Amino acid sequence: MLSLPPPPPSPLPTEAAPPPEKRSFPVSLNQIVISKQARNPQSSSAETSNSDSKKLSKPPIFKHPRPRRTNPVMWFGAILCLIFSLVLIVFGIATLIIYLVIKPKNPVFDIPNANLNSIYFDSPEYFNGDLTFLANFSNPNQKLDVRFEYVDIELYFSNRLIGTQALQPFTQRSRETRLESVHIISSLVYLPQNLAVELQKQVQSNKVNYNIRGTFKVRANMGLLHYSYWLHGRCEIEMTGPPTGVIVARSCRTKR
Repeated sequence: MLSLPPPPPSPLPTEAAPPPEKRSFPVSLNQIVISKQARNPQSSSAETSNSDSKKLSKPPIFKHPRPRRTNPVMWFGAILCLIFSLVLIVFGIATLIIYLVIKPKNPVFDIPNANLNSIYFDSPEYFNGDLTFLANFSNPNQKLDVRFEYVDIELYFSNRLIGTQALQPFTQRSRETRLESVHIISSLVYLPQNLAVELQKQVQSNKVNYNIRGTFKVRANMGLLHYSYWLHGRCEIEMTGPPTGVIVARSCRTKR
């Protein structure tokens, strides 16, 4: 019997050959060139479009005109207006202070005495009369002078004008009283029939009622300051019949 030959010896495991070593060669920075466009063409196109849009959306620049120099005449006019305004303000404040300190009062108009000399009719409707009275003007202010620049006095019977008289302007010092004699003559004054009948009845009853109205323009003087205003005096008088008619009762008031 033939014997089998022994198996051949197993080969020894061979070690794996090491990988080939990579040799690094020095490269200068000048040789490294990276194309930005080749690396990222999409980003380059996006940046280009963004720059173009910024150029288009940039607002236009307007050049402001050079400021013109103000005319010296305008500056002079503005300074004059400012000075005038300040003077007005100071003047107004001074006037107000003086007004509050002095506390001006209105002059007073009164009729202390009167004489009814005659009343007669040429015809049933045409009246003639003669009246004389004293007009008393009083200035109650202690530190204020007044001047009556316009004085007009009217005589009424039942709101019907029957005579008028004007007086000359005059000046009154503080706390001064002035008496003026006023003579009013009514000549051929037309009266409606009902008023003519009423006046004749009053004469017969020895009781005649007249209304006297005064209109005055007064100027108050406060040193260098002064102001003017209109004043109105109203007096209702009751008299006895002519030719020796005298005042029996009166009621006077003065107001602006």
